[in-house]
Amino acid sequence: MDRLQAMQTLVRVVEMGSFSAAARELGSTQSAVSKQVASLERQLGADLLVRSTRLLKLTDAGARYVEQARRLVAEVAEAESELREGEHRLQGVLRVACSVCFGRLKLMPLVQDFLARHPGLKLDLRLNDGFIDLIEQGIDVSLRIGELPDSSLVSRRIASMRRGIYTSRSYVERHGAPSEPADLALHNCLVYSELQTRDTWTLEREDGGGGPVAMQVGGNLQTNSGEAIREAVAAGMGLSFAPDWLFEREVAAGSVVRVLPGWASPVAPIQLVSPPQRRASAKVRAFGDHLAAGLGADRDVNRR
Repeated sequence: MDRLQAMQTLVRVVEMGSFSAAARELGSTQSAVSKQVASLERQLGADLLVRSTRLLKLTDAGARYVEQARRLVAEVAEAESELREGEHRLQGVLRVACSVCFGRLKLMPLVQDFLARHPGLKLDLRLNDGFIDLIEQGIDVSLRIGELPDSSLVSRRIASMRRGIYTSRSYVERHGAPSEPADLALHNCLVYSELQTRDTWTLEREDGGGGPVAMQVGGNLQTNSGEAIREAVAAGMGLSFAPDWLFEREVAAGSVVRVLPGWASPVAPIQLVSPPQRRASAKVRAFGDHLAAGLGADRDVNRR
């Protein structure tokens, strides 16, 4: 048995959560994948997985082994990728995670061009507004907005952005618009719960005058979906604390307006985040360079 291939198979089984899903991705059969893992367990003299009809779980020994196997598999893949990079070809799969709206509105146009430049590469794009464990999910690189908590992940700043207050023209016609931050208490504010500050919206004058003002807001809708916030604003339900790019099309069409002009959030970084073992990946570097050029490194993507 090819030990490295068996390790690769085991890692994909764990990351995909089942033998059948791993088999589909590897272009194999569930039976062949199961036999490969079982053969690896016999060679090691240890059970790596607890199997049942509903559950696939790592044993303690399996968890330790998979952590090392994942690192070794990544290093071998990277060595091969570096060789191909010398031939100006990137191959394999690049697994990318991103929030739903940013992925649809800002990332996808850049992805199309990136894949056209690297025809030997496949991109597995995971769009999710919630937290994703990059190591557990086998993600090579994630786009995250805002400062990162202390972690072992490696980050690269590629751009920046601000948030402003947005609502529909129909909402303004019915309820008026705030003229200063304190007026937000009088309005129905739609809360995006994946934002770290949630219902505390911090604003500052874009001209630099004065300091930041933190406003406690409230409303009848809180959601972890950026798409739901977008729909709610378009339906005239209330105000949203959002980046310009979220409503570019609606603002251009005149259905959504920015209120409290001149007030915005402090600048937030847009960062590429990778597990330490993936930071030197040729695919990750090439993807990061492409996004930095497309978004404009250290420039506000809201102003593009």
